[in-house]
Amino acid sequence: MTTRQLTFERLHNFRDLGGHPAADGRSVRRGLLYRSDSLGKLTSPADLDRLQALGVRTVIDLRYPWEIAAKGRVPDYEGLVYHNLSIEHRTYDQAEIDPDVDPWRYLADRFAEVTEDGVEEIREALEVIAAAEEPVVFHCASGKDRTGLIAALVLTLLGVSEDNVAADFALTELATPHLVAEWHAAHPGRTLRWPGYGRAPETVIRLALADLTARHGSVEGYATGTLGFSPARTAALRSRLLTT
Repeated sequence: MTTRQLTFERLHNFRDLGGHPAADGRSVRRGLLYRSDSLGKLTSPADLDRLQALGVRTVIDLRYPWEIAAKGRVPDYEGLVYHNLSIEHRTYDQAEIDPDVDPWRYLADRFAEVTEDGVEEIREALEVIAAAEEPVVFHCASGKDRTGLIAALVLTLLGVSEDNVAADFALTELATPHLVAEWHAAHPGRTLRWPGYGRAPETVIRLALADLTARHGSVEGYATGTLGFSPARTAALRSRLLTT
């Protein structure tokens, strides 16, 4: 699983979603869909060259506009198509989560809010991924929660098992020390109150998927009934991203 990780100087949570077994005995194609932490950190020419060498021509930035204003966005280059689709509508500070609450249930509840608040943006993100003719990367700040949710939705619609979706989500744990170090560097003098900061255990996404199933019957039911992402679009997503 870790071989899907790609190495950059400034990015610590960039990986290929390809390689997973999927629907009808097929698998997710490699080199077409990537997930990442913030591409606003691509300040190294070598990192930008690496991104371009992957053939990425579409970037979906899932952050709030104010995050982009504060931290920057992917540098522009020829052929790049950039989408800012802020799927989260209710802000919260993970560093200040009460250490006494169940952290994984707390995060899953935030995921549930995103799936209900961010319907338009989530649908558009899926449509962009399904329609793109060249490689796509989507990201938020840490590449953990908002990014993890979109990855889980896409992989599930492609027919990837929950076990593999959860394992992909948990790969962010490899980046946790870097995410914590980045927080401390950005907030000198502040105390990181929540000990789970930067964590991404399988439990979180399993709870989020169970919540979607309880409310909508399945992830597919959520996609068709709430997002308005039709079965024909799911077929197009599979046609683009699965091996033949």
